[in-house]
Amino acid sequence: MDRDDLNGLLDRLHQAARTGSDLSAAPAADTARLLRLDALTLTLRAKGGALELLWADPDNPLGQALDDLQYTLGEGPTLDAARTGRTVVEADLDAAPADRWPLFAPAARALSARTVIAVPLLLGVATAGVLTGSRITPGPFSADQRQDLARFARVALDLLLNTPLESLTTGTDGPDLHRAPVHQAAGIVTARLGISIDEALLRLRAHAWRHDLPLLHVARSIISGHLHLTSDG
Repeated sequence: MDRDDLNGLLDRLHQAARTGSDLSAAPAADTARLLRLDALTLTLRAKGGALELLWADPDNPLGQALDDLQYTLGEGPTLDAARTGRTVVEADLDAAPADRWPLFAPAARALSARTVIAVPLLLGVATAGVLTGSRITPGPFSADQRQDLARFARVALDLLLNTPLESLTTGTDGPDLHRAPVHQAAGIVTARLGISIDEALLRLRAHAWRHDLPLLHVARSIISGHLHLTSDG
C-alpha cells in the first residue's frame, strides 16, 4: 500500500537525518511516486537569494526542465514560494490567470505539466529552499496529499541541513549543483566582456529564451567555445 510505503520511507529518512545523512539518502523517483507526483525537485536558496537545483530524479527530465524554465524566465511557483515563504499551488495551468505566469505557464504546458505545487522549506522566517512537485494531469491536491508533501518537506530540510556548506558551492563530497556550468559560463562572459556576473547571467538567460534553447545547452556551448556572446547583445 502506497501510504504504508510512504510512512516507511519517511521513517527511514528521519533516521538517516539523525545519523547525519544528506539529501542523497532520499530516492527522488520513489518519493515522487509515493507522493503521487510526476516530478519532484528541491532547490536550495543560495547566497544572494538565487535558487539552485540540488535534488531531482536524474532520469526524469520534467522536474529539471521546469526548474530551468523558472530560472531562465524569472517567474513560476518555486520563485513565488521562495519570495513569500508560503505554499504556492496551481491546480490547472490551462486555467491559470493570464497575468500570473505569462511566460512560465505556456512553456510549462508545452512540457506537458498541468499542475504544480511549491512548498518553502522554512528555518524560522527564512526560506532555506523550496520543494516543488508537478503532475501532467490537472486537478486539486487533496488534504492528505498536501499533508504528505509537508511531512516530506520537513525531513528534506533536515537532510539539507546535513549537507556540508562547501559541497553546496563546489559540488564536492555532496550533491552537485545542477546549474554549475551556467555559473562557469557566466564567469567566462564576465571576463570577456568586462561586465558584472549578474549581467552575464542575464545575458545567458536572455539568449536561451530568445533562441528557445535550454539554458544548460547555452552554457556548455560557451564553455566549449562554440558560442561567443558579444558586447552589443
